[in-house]
Amino acid sequence: MRTLAIATVALLASGAAALAAPASVSVTIGPELREKAVKTYGVKDVDRLAQHLREDVERELARTGAYEDGRVELVLTDAVPNRPTFKQMSDTPGLSMQSFGIGGAAIEGQAVAADGAVTPLRYRWYETDIRQTWANWIWTDAEHTFDRFARNLSQGRRVVAQR
Repeated sequence: MRTLAIATVALLASGAAALAAPASVSVTIGPELREKAVKTYGVKDVDRLAQHLREDVERELARTGAYEDGRVELVLTDAVPNRPTFKQMSDTPGLSMQSFGIGGAAIEGQAVAADGAVTPLRYRWYETDIRQTWANWIWTDAEHTFDRFARNLSQGRRVVAQR
Protein backbone atom coordinates (compact mmCIF):
# COMPACT_ATOMS: atom_id res chain seq x y z
CA MET A 1 0.00 0.00 0.00
CA ARG A 2 2.82 2.36 0.87
CA THR A 3 4.47 1.68 -2.50
CA LEU A 4 1.22 2.53 -4.27
CA ALA A 5 0.99 5.86 -2.42
CA ILE A 6 4.58 6.77 -3.28
CA ALA A 7 4.03 5.80 -6.93
CA THR A 8 0.86 7.92 -7.06
CA VAL A 9 2.65 10.96 -5.64
CA ALA A 10 5.49 10.51 -8.12
CA LEU A 11 3.03 10.17 -11.02
CA LEU A 12 1.15 13.32 -9.97
CA ALA A 13 4.40 15.25 -9.60
CA SER A 14 5.58 14.19 -13.06
CA GLY A 15 2.19 15.10 -14.54
CA ALA A 16 2.36 18.59 -13.01
CA ALA A 17 5.86 19.04 -14.41
CA ALA A 18 4.66 17.95 -17.84
CA LEU A 19 2.03 20.70 -17.87
CA ALA A 20 4.66 23.44 -17.68
CA ALA A 21 6.20 24.36 -21.03
CA PRO A 22 9.91 25.09 -21.32
CA ALA A 23 10.86 28.71 -21.80
CA SER A 24 10.84 29.99 -25.35
CA VAL A 25 14.14 31.55 -26.38
CA SER A 26 14.67 34.06 -29.17
CA VAL A 27 18.00 35.50 -30.27
CA THR A 28 18.51 38.46 -32.56
CA ILE A 29 21.72 40.05 -33.73
CA GLY A 30 22.40 43.64 -32.71
CA PRO A 31 22.82 46.25 -35.47
CA GLU A 32 26.53 46.85 -34.87
CA LEU A 33 27.32 43.13 -34.93
CA ARG A 34 25.12 42.68 -38.03
CA GLU A 35 27.19 45.37 -39.74
CA LYS A 36 30.43 43.64 -38.69
CA ALA A 37 29.00 40.39 -40.02
CA VAL A 38 28.31 41.89 -43.43
CA LYS A 39 31.60 43.76 -43.73
CA THR A 40 34.09 41.63 -41.81
CA TYR A 41 33.09 38.29 -40.26
CA GLY A 42 30.54 36.84 -42.67
CA VAL A 43 26.79 36.69 -42.15
CA LYS A 44 26.73 32.88 -42.05
CA ASP A 45 29.22 32.76 -39.19
CA VAL A 46 27.33 35.29 -37.07
CA ASP A 47 23.95 33.68 -37.79
CA ARG A 48 25.44 30.37 -36.71
CA LEU A 49 26.65 31.99 -33.48
CA ALA A 50 23.13 33.26 -32.73
CA GLN A 51 21.81 29.74 -33.30
CA HIS A 52 24.42 28.29 -30.91
CA LEU A 53 23.44 30.83 -28.25
CA ARG A 54 19.75 29.96 -28.59
CA GLU A 55 20.45 26.21 -28.44
CA ASP A 56 22.71 26.56 -25.38
CA VAL A 57 20.14 28.61 -23.47
CA GLU A 58 17.25 26.30 -24.45
CA ARG A 59 19.21 23.23 -23.36
CA GLU A 60 20.15 24.66 -19.96
CA LEU A 61 16.68 26.08 -19.24
CA ALA A 62 15.07 22.73 -20.14
CA ARG A 63 17.55 20.91 -17.92
CA THR A 64 16.81 23.01 -14.85
CA GLY A 65 13.20 24.03 -15.54
CA ALA A 66 14.01 27.72 -15.07
CA TYR A 67 11.57 30.21 -16.60
CA GLU A 68 8.99 27.52 -17.40
CA ASP A 69 6.07 29.01 -19.35
CA GLY A 70 8.18 32.17 -19.77
CA ARG A 71 10.35 33.53 -22.49
CA VAL A 72 13.91 34.74 -22.87
CA GLU A 73 14.60 37.42 -25.48
CA LEU A 74 18.29 37.90 -26.24
CA VAL A 75 20.34 40.20 -28.45
CA LEU A 76 23.84 39.14 -29.43
CA THR A 77 25.49 42.57 -29.36
CA ASP A 78 29.13 41.66 -29.97
CA ALA A 79 31.33 38.72 -30.86
CA VAL A 80 35.07 38.58 -31.44
CA PRO A 81 36.66 35.53 -33.08
CA ASN A 82 39.85 33.88 -31.89
CA ARG A 83 41.04 33.18 -35.41
CA PRO A 84 40.21 34.73 -38.79
CA THR A 85 36.78 33.81 -40.14
CA PHE A 86 36.42 32.32 -43.60
CA LYS A 87 35.22 35.68 -44.95
CA GLN A 88 38.23 37.44 -43.46
CA MET A 89 40.50 34.83 -45.03
CA SER A 90 38.93 35.28 -48.46
CA ASP A 91 38.95 39.10 -48.20
CA THR A 92 42.57 39.37 -47.04
CA PRO A 93 45.13 37.46 -49.08
CA GLY A 94 48.03 36.31 -46.97
CA LEU A 95 46.00 36.11 -43.73
CA SER A 96 46.80 32.86 -41.96
CA MET A 97 44.68 30.51 -39.84
CA GLN A 98 47.73 30.36 -37.60
CA SER A 99 46.88 33.91 -36.49
CA PHE A 100 45.05 33.95 -33.18
CA GLY A 101 43.85 36.44 -30.62
CA ILE A 102 41.57 37.09 -27.70
CA GLY A 103 37.87 36.50 -28.37
CA GLY A 104 34.56 36.62 -26.57
CA ALA A 105 31.00 37.92 -26.81
CA ALA A 106 28.40 40.23 -25.30
CA ILE A 107 24.70 39.45 -24.77
CA GLU A 108 21.80 41.64 -23.65
CA GLY A 109 18.10 41.02 -23.31
CA GLN A 110 15.39 40.14 -20.88
CA ALA A 111 13.75 37.15 -19.27
CA VAL A 112 9.99 37.29 -18.87
CA ALA A 113 8.64 34.89 -16.25
CA ALA A 114 5.25 33.21 -16.53
CA ASP A 115 3.81 35.76 -14.07
CA GLY A 116 5.00 38.66 -16.26
CA ALA A 117 7.99 39.66 -14.14
CA VAL A 118 10.77 41.03 -16.36
CA THR A 119 14.43 40.51 -15.53
CA PRO A 120 16.95 42.49 -17.58
CA LEU A 121 19.92 40.44 -18.75
CA ARG A 122 23.41 41.56 -19.64
CA TYR A 123 26.48 39.40 -19.95
CA ARG A 124 29.85 39.80 -21.58
CA TRP A 125 33.02 37.80 -21.34
CA TYR A 126 36.28 38.16 -23.26
CA GLU A 127 39.41 36.17 -22.62
CA THR A 128 42.11 38.32 -21.05
CA ASP A 129 45.13 36.04 -21.43
CA ILE A 130 46.35 35.39 -24.96
CA ARG A 131 48.24 32.34 -23.71
CA GLN A 132 44.84 30.67 -23.21
CA THR A 133 43.81 31.12 -26.85
CA TRP A 134 46.51 29.49 -28.96
CA ALA A 135 44.60 26.19 -29.26
CA ASN A 136 41.18 27.75 -29.85
CA TRP A 137 39.20 27.54 -33.06
CA ILE A 138 37.46 30.51 -34.71
CA TRP A 139 34.65 31.18 -32.21
CA THR A 140 35.79 29.20 -29.13
CA ASP A 141 35.78 32.11 -26.65
CA ALA A 142 32.37 33.32 -27.90
CA GLU A 143 30.97 29.82 -27.42
CA HIS A 144 32.48 29.67 -23.90
CA THR A 145 30.64 32.92 -23.21
CA PHE A 146 27.35 31.37 -24.35
CA ASP A 147 27.88 28.28 -22.17
CA ARG A 148 28.64 30.37 -19.08
CA PHE A 149 25.70 32.68 -19.71
CA ALA A 150 23.26 29.79 -20.23
CA ARG A 151 24.47 27.96 -17.12
CA ASN A 152 24.27 31.08 -14.95
CA LEU A 153 20.80 32.00 -16.25
CA SER A 154 19.40 28.51 -15.74
CA GLN A 155 20.74 28.32 -12.19
CA GLY A 156 19.25 31.67 -11.20
CA ARG A 157 22.59 33.42 -10.80
CA ARG A 158 22.92 37.10 -11.47
CA VAL A 159 23.80 37.35 -15.15
CA VAL A 160 26.46 40.05 -15.20
CA ALA A 161 29.82 40.07 -16.91
CA GLN A 162 32.85 38.99 -14.96
CA ARG A 163 35.36 40.58 -17.31
